[in-house]
This record gives sequence, C-alpha cells and structure tokens, in this order.
Amino acid sequence: MNDLSADLASLKLDRSARQGAGGRRRWLLGLVLLAVAGAGWWAWTRPRPTPVRTAAVVARRPGTTGSGDDAVLNASGYVTARRRATVSSRVTGKVVSIHVEEGMAVTQGQVLARLDDSTARALLQLAEAQLASARTQLTETEVRIREAELALGRQQRLAKENLVPAADVDTATAQVDALRARLQAARQDVNVAEQQVAVRRTDLDDTIIRAPFSGKAVSKDAQPGEMISPVSAGGGFTRTGICTIVDMTSLEIEVDVNESYITRVSDGQPVRAVLDAYPDWQIPAHVITTVPTADRQKATVLVRIGFDALDTRLLPDMGVKVTFLKPGQVAGAGTREAPSLWVPTTALRREGDRTWVLLASQGRVTRRAVETGGTSGADTQITSGLVAGDRVVVDPPATLTDGAAIEETTK
Repeated sequence: MNDLSADLASLKLDRSARQGAGGRRRWLLGLVLLAVAGAGWWAWTRPRPTPVRTAAVVARRPGTTGSGDDAVLNASGYVTARRRATVSSRVTGKVVSIHVEEGMAVTQGQVLARLDDSTARALLQLAEAQLASARTQLTETEVRIREAELALGRQQRLAKENLVPAADVDTATAQVDALRARLQAARQDVNVAEQQVAVRRTDLDDTIIRAPFSGKAVSKDAQPGEMISPVSAGGGFTRTGICTIVDMTSLEIEVDVNESYITRVSDGQPVRAVLDAYPDWQIPAHVITTVPTADRQKATVLVRIGFDALDTRLLPDMGVKVTFLKPGQVAGAGTREAPSLWVPTTALRREGDRTWVLLASQGRVTRRAVETGGTSGADTQITSGLVAGDRVVVDPPATLTDGAAIEETTK
C-alpha cells in the first residue's frame, strides 16, 4: 500500500515550475512589444528631409548671358568630325593580325593590321631573281663587247699593213656594233627588272595597313581570318574596312536651319551650344560657314559651327542644341579668357553686407559664403566661393538651416 502511495505521488505535476516559465515568456513578449513601439515612435517623430529644388553652378564665357535676350535663332544638330575615315586595304587579302581596338589613340603611319603576304613575298623574290639575272647578262655583254673592240683594233692594224682583207675588218666592226646594241637592250632589261621589283615591293607593303592620320579608333570592323577588299565582293562576306578612325581635333557642329531664317546667320557669328548629354554645360562656339546650297525636300540650309575650345567630353554624333547670338554680343568671342560662374539669383541669401548660399551635397546642405558680381536676367555672377558643377538650393525655405537633411530635385 505504501509503494502505491509513493508511485501516485511521483505522478503529481509541479505547477510552480510551469508558472515560472510562463512568466519569463510574458516578460520577453513585453520587451519585444516595447522595442517595436519605440522604433515606430522614432520613425514617426524623426525629422524628414526637406524637399528642395537645386541648380548647378554654370561656367560661361565672358559676355554670354543666361537669358534669351541675345538669341536670334535656336536650332539643333549633331557633333561631327571633318576628318573621319574607314581604313581599308588597297588589295584583297586575308587578315592575319589586327593591332587596334575601339577607343585606342593612333598616330599617322601606325600599323593597324596585316594581311597574308605569302604570295606578295614570293612574287617579290621572283622579281629580285629576274633582276639579278638581267644584271648578270648585262655584265656578260659588257665583257664580250670589250673583247670585240680589242679584236677590231687588231684587224684595223693588220689591214693597214695589208696583212688581212678589208672584209675581216668589216666583220669585226659589225660584231662590235651588234654587241653594243645588245648592251643597250641588256641595260633596258635591267631597268625593267628594277621597276618590277619596285612594284612587287609596293604590293608587299600594301599588305600592311597603316593609319592615314592621327586620331581615335571608334569602331573595329574586321577580325583575323576574315577576307578584306577595297571593294564590296563575295556577296557581303568580304569586309571592306579594318576600323574607323576619327580626328578628334576636327570636331564641329552641323545644324539644319530653316531657309526662312537663314538671313539671321552669318560667318563668325557667336553661338552658344549645349550638349544633350551635359545640359548644364554651355559651350562657346562660332559659325564657320553656311553651306551654299539648300535641301529641296526639307527646305533647310546646312550650317557648320566650330568650337572655340575642344574638350574630351565632346564625342562624334552627340546631339546638341545651339543658340545663335547677336553678332558682337559676346565680348571677346573666340578668345581663351577664363569663364565666369553663374547661379540663379533666387539661390542667394543676404545678411547685412554678407551673401551666402546653401550648397547641396550628399543629401544635406552646407552654408557657404560667396562674393557676387553683376547680374544677367535671372542669374547672378559668382566671383568666389563656388566652383563649376556645385549645386545650390533655389528658393531655400526660411526654416532650412546649415546641415539639414534635404530631398533634392534638379532645376
């Protein structure tokens, strides 16, 4: 009976242990809820970035303005290169090696590719052998003519002494004349052989393709093992070029101007150009010439525009918008004077005799003191404190302070 009581007592549940585990779970759950509530409260109450409009600090040539008051005509076109060539070979052959890649700078005369030269080299060796044979025959003829001249001299001396008949003298004379004619023919054969060697050397040199001028390779059009020809052949399977080279120093702009407004364009007229890829970069330029013919279908006239200064950012076939300015409007057009910096006037704030802007960078603003110059339209010149490419806040709110977080939108 006692053993049964002990067994029943061992089956009794320990409720105190269960109550302890449940309490710990409740504490952990409370801590999690408290952390979530704290994170939500911080996210709700934390300061949010202030949405602002920004504009870039623009560099302009002296005399240009930001307004359209000096513009007489607007047009669009493309950057083009006056010197652009698809380099090919003078002969048809198989490409053995190519030494150029896209974007590579090349110099005039640099080897771009080599063609299979086995046939040209064999023909050159044959021509050189023929030249050597012709020179040998020439030497032999010269030796024989000296011998014939000696024999003629002996016959003439013997004829004076009446020891030989006159017929022998005549025979010796004819022999000398014949050898002299043969000598002249041998000399001509040598000359022909030399010209043939020069031709074969030119053919061998034509298997080496060189750059016609200095520039940059913008495309690679063939690979080793392909056939190349100066003319299209083979049903489109034969390449007609190794690569395309552009002279970056010959870049200019070509625009089509409606013939109704062509009277507003004149040679040397100042132009302000803006690339589609760099809308904040105003490029000083000038009219080179107006091409003296019109497009009958489009009723436009082609105008060539040159850059006052070239830049590595200028690339062929870039889209560009141009503004033709009033003649003489740009002071010092075509000079290399340093450009000036301009910002929207609404970006400036003044306190007494001090002027400052809010400079936007990496999602925050920094107060920056600046010095200003003159104004032009809606823009003001900055003489110190900023550099081209900086972004400033336009119409900054009064509550926006130094170091505040912002959400930037461009102008």
